[in-house]
Order: sequence, then structure tokens, then C-alpha cells
Amino acid sequence: MRDQAPVMEVHHLSKHFGGVRALKDVQLELRAGEIHALLGENGAGKSTLIKIMTGFYQPDEGQLVFEGQTVHFGNTRDAQLAGIVAIYQEPSLFPDLDIAENIFVGRQPVQRGRVAWRQMYRAAAELLQQLGVALDPRTKARELSVAQQQMVEIARAISIKAKVLIMDEPTSSLTQNEVAELFAIVRQLRTTGTAIVFISHRLEELFALVDRVTVLRDGAYVATQEMEHVTTSDLIQMMVGRTLNELFPKQAVVPGPVVLQVEQLGVPGSFADISFTLRQGEIVGMAGLIGAGRTAVARTLFGIDPAVSGTIKLDGHAVSITSPQVAMALGIGYVPEDRKQQGLVLAMSIANNISLPVLSQLSSGGWLNTRREQQLAATGAQQLEVKMAGVRQQVGQLSGGNQQKVVLAKWLGTNPRVLVLDEPTRGIDVGTKAAVHRLMSSLAAQGMAILMISSELPEVLGMSDRVLVMREGRITAEFTRVEATQAKIMAAATAA
Repeated sequence: MRDQAPVMEVHHLSKHFGGVRALKDVQLELRAGEIHALLGENGAGKSTLIKIMTGFYQPDEGQLVFEGQTVHFGNTRDAQLAGIVAIYQEPSLFPDLDIAENIFVGRQPVQRGRVAWRQMYRAAAELLQQLGVALDPRTKARELSVAQQQMVEIARAISIKAKVLIMDEPTSSLTQNEVAELFAIVRQLRTTGTAIVFISHRLEELFALVDRVTVLRDGAYVATQEMEHVTTSDLIQMMVGRTLNELFPKQAVVPGPVVLQVEQLGVPGSFADISFTLRQGEIVGMAGLIGAGRTAVARTLFGIDPAVSGTIKLDGHAVSITSPQVAMALGIGYVPEDRKQQGLVLAMSIANNISLPVLSQLSSGGWLNTRREQQLAATGAQQLEVKMAGVRQQVGQLSGGNQQKVVLAKWLGTNPRVLVLDEPTRGIDVGTKAAVHRLMSSLAAQGMAILMISSELPEVLGMSDRVLVMREGRITAEFTRVEATQAKIMAAATAA
């Protein structure tokens, strides 16, 4: 493989958006039958590079070479016709079309001027069978899980005869079993000669799957290395330009009195008999597989889906949390798992987003005091080290990591006593993860009670004072920080 001519090369690529430099003199080489990781912090330029490779953007400088020829993709269709396909973190299927229609959308087989439906469904079934996916090609896309939608997108790429397949954070919403299935398919594609670009913030995945890695930092090329010759510390050093001695900077805190007490909480169809306590200055981690009911518990604590049974107590007094407004008034903040859909209004500014939960405190006579709003936003953005042009910048223009920081700043602006964090570092880079962990530890040291839901076991083990494990809507185990191990948590989460 190392002696093969590259199937695709990026030479001295640069791209600017106004006065902002997104890429500068970037290079990349992809070989047939290779899984190549593209690594870098949020804002490092990965997304811009992908969009140039797939024809969405045009470079300001540099060139793309595909199969030995310099190419200019005027749009994404041009790139697809050449055999370059991207699968993004959030699947892009048409929900009301079925699997076969999504696979062949825009390319349906035609006979005598009409769509050859029988031929299309037969071809779709063969592609799914080739991938080892047991799905009916007539199933509507809206009925599929995220993992199944990704399999359909891979089937579409195979039908296009993709020579370069780009996968952007494909495992961020998958269970461990689904990740294993995806990896098996990716390895299978490698054996057929497909060049695969794999983007993931989960470094452990790269060591299990990838042949080579290219690192970008601040829009510039850093290095390309064989995966067998690098360590986790090496990759972190290349990504952030400094050594991160501690990814989980947990401060030792003596927990104070019980702030939140949950007794036999239940919502039919979601979870039942949930009981736990949360003390002042304590970080309690909640682990479990996707679908175990962790997010449902968080939504109930914040009043989105009020409890049907059981009791919630704050400072020993029973409370009825019937809405998010009630939860906020009681001093509870909630950072949701899906920051784009539930945590932010992407079309609004940073200042507008941070001020949303406290608009009444910033208003008088029905008029918003914009000066106070901007002061609050500036303080929160500075505390979280948000990389921005200013607090009036649109949130949708920020990188994923900086968007997550804005969500955190929004809730810290309410001065909560209890903070519920659902997957607080999902999809963000290692440098930003360390910053979020430092903030969590600092808030706990100041007396805040934190419930942290996470699917990343190293994060759960590294940041929690106690660990709760959920399975099928129930708490199946509780461990102290000393007792908790990955093996114990997984056993409780899977009934192994």
C-alpha cells in the first residue's frame, strides 16, 4: 500500500472567508485501500478541507489531484460523479423516501422513460446484503436508527462506486455494538480498494482502525504519520501545540449536604424507580448504553417531561417540576445532548443565546437592556474562552466546540445550584474537552452539584465522584470513584 500512487492529493490548499483564514498551505495524500484519519481541534479546518474535496467550496490557492489529474469540482455533483462521497455526522437522508429511493435518489434505473422500481429494489437489497445489513429496502428512512441511516449512506456510496469515502464523526451517536459493526464494514471497504477518510475526536477509535493520520492545527498542515508510530500523547501534542498532562483535571472536593434527592421517580415507557442523591460540590456520573433512559431522566429533572410517579426534593423539600421555567426558578440548569437542536438558536447571536434564560432579569417595562445583555454575554464567553469575532457573532458560524461553550455560558449565567450535563463533550476536540472538564471541576469546587451523563467511560471515570449505571430504564449499579472500573460499568450496563 505504501508504494501505491495516491488516488487523491491535496497540494498547498488555502481558503479564506472574508478576513478569516480557514486553511493555509494544507496538504493531504490518500491511497487506495487505506483508512486515513483527519485529525484536529474544532476550528482546525477539517470541515473546510472536506467541503473543498467534495466540491462544496472552491479553493483560493492550491490544487486537487485525482487519479493523477488536476481536477476542479464546480459542485458536489461533479465530485460524486468522479467517485468522491462524504457521509456526515448527521445523516442526510430524505425521511419520507424509503431506503432504495434514498440510495438511488437522482440516479434511479429507468426503462422506457419510467423508473424501473423492481430493478431498483433488487439492487438496493443486494447492496444491503453486501454490507450484512438486514433491512427491507422499502422501509422509510424516518423509521431507521442513526446507525441504520449511516449504513444506507454507505450503501449509496458503494452504488456510486466511490473511490474516496469521507466519514465525518460517524460514531458520535452509536452504541459500542453499532461502532463495532461500522468498523467491520469500513475494513471491508478498505479491502475493495476504497480510500477512506475517517474523522473522529475519539482517539481510541483511531488506533483500532486507522492506517495513517494527518493533523491540522489552526487551518495549517502539521504532519502525516503512520498510526503504528504515534501515541495518544503524540496526537494531542500535534493537535493543540502543547502537552496536555491531564485530560481529566478533577479537583478533590469534600461533598457538602444533599442538594437534590430523587426517590422512585418514574415516567411510563421511559424509566422507573429511579432513586439517587446529589450533594453540594459533587459530580455524579450517569453511564449506560444509548437508550438506557439517561436523557429521559435529565429531561424530567428539568421539567420537559414531568414525572408521573416518585418524588424530587431540593434541600429536603419536595418540589413539583412541571416545566423548564419551574426548574430554572428552583436553580436547575440543563445542557442538552443535542446542542444544535435543543441548546442553541443558531441564527441568533452569541449574546442573544446566552441571555435567553434570563431575559426577564435583563428587561424593564418590556424592553431588553442590550448593554447589560452584552456585558453578561462577554463575561460568560470570556470565562469559557469562546473563540469568536464578538458577542454579536452568529452562533451558527462557530465551531462545534465553541458552540458547546456558549451553551454552558448560557446556563452558568443563571447561577444554577444543580447543573445537569448531557454528553457535555460529545463531538468536541481534546483541547476543548480538557477546558470543559476544568470548568466542571472548578464549579464543583465552588459548591455546584453536577449530574453528568456521558457515553465516554474514560470521562465518567475521570470526572465522577460517584457513578450511577442505567440499563433499560432502571439504575442497576452505583460505584464510588475508587470502586468504578470500565469492566464493572459495562457489566452493569449490559447485564453481562
